Amino acid sequence: MPNSEQNYLPADHPEVAYGKIGVLLVNLGTPDECTPQSVRTYLGEFLADQRVIESPAWLWKPVLHGIILRTRPGKVAAAYKKIWRSGTNESPLRYYTRRQAELLSGSFDDRNHRPVINWAMRYGRPSIREGLDGLLKKGCERILIAPLYPQYSATTTATVNDCVFDVLKTLRWQPAVRTLPPYFDHPAHIEAIAESINDYLSTCERKPETIIVSYHGLPQSYLESGDPYYCHCSKTTRLLRERLDMDKDSLVMSFQSRFGPKQWLQPYTDKLIESLAKEGNKAVAAIMPGFSSDCLETLEEMGMQNRDLFLENGGESFEIIPCLNDSATGMRMLEILVRQELSGWI
Repeated sequence: MPNSEQNYLPADHPEVAYGKIGVLLVNLGTPDECTPQSVRTYLGEFLADQRVIESPAWLWKPVLHGIILRTRPGKVAAAYKKIWRSGTNESPLRYYTRRQAELLSGSFDDRNHRPVINWAMRYGRPSIREGLDGLLKKGCERILIAPLYPQYSATTTATVNDCVFDVLKTLRWQPAVRTLPPYFDHPAHIEAIAESINDYLSTCERKPETIIVSYHGLPQSYLESGDPYYCHCSKTTRLLRERLDMDKDSLVMSFQSRFGPKQWLQPYTDKLIESLAKEGNKAVAAIMPGFSSDCLETLEEMGMQNRDLFLENGGESFEIIPCLNDSATGMRMLEILVRQELSGWI
């Protein structure tokens, strides 16, 4: 507290931090370790969220605890081991989210107007409560919540905001809060993704005949219930085609990571990759613009499983274009988004 303010306080008044502006970057989540036990804890929290699995609890919980959490953790832990960052002993998702927070903090030069940047995971650690507590202890009275999902879905952006508001309900002294809106069609996002594609095309050894734009899947019923995710993905893809001057055959949208017997958003990425290879397409590249950081779905599922699928069916070259991660291009986009939403606060 400034000395001028302290002069008005009683001698025994506790020191109070105040007057700061905070930003909380939030990503999906990650296990703490690539072990079955850690993965089981993470999946148990993630798949118990009724925003993610909309089946009635009485129907879903026996399946979750009786089957999925008994059979899946070992397989998922083995997949994590393939991409785990041994140097820092963390998943790529945790590493890049932390790096994004560090670099974003450094992009604000004026100390008097520099927001306090923190980061959190919706599922796992550091939790949203821990992230908010860290900002509040530093005196943040106004906080921007930034879910790192370009395309809105109730299963992602909404559940982050749900958790934030649940924490706020427990506070006696609440900060003012803003939430970052979806940025699927923001010019800075489209430009950043287009730039990453062009950078790849300018350096790759073999030009792809098709670029697959793959998004995380969602049950078809969620779309029919009003979730705008599919529409947001479609617009991102259309804007990328326009920006890159590509047609629908050169830049193809698809959806990955489905599970269970229900119908999910289509076309399915694995089916598309298999058909492209069988039709004689020899070189393919894939980009995942729904992910702000590389993770299990981009590195292991797409970069390993789907690469093998393409090669096994006659393809010759399958490459993935990295997510924006902590790249200069990605950080420039993130700074633009955050500065825009902090307008009037800084």
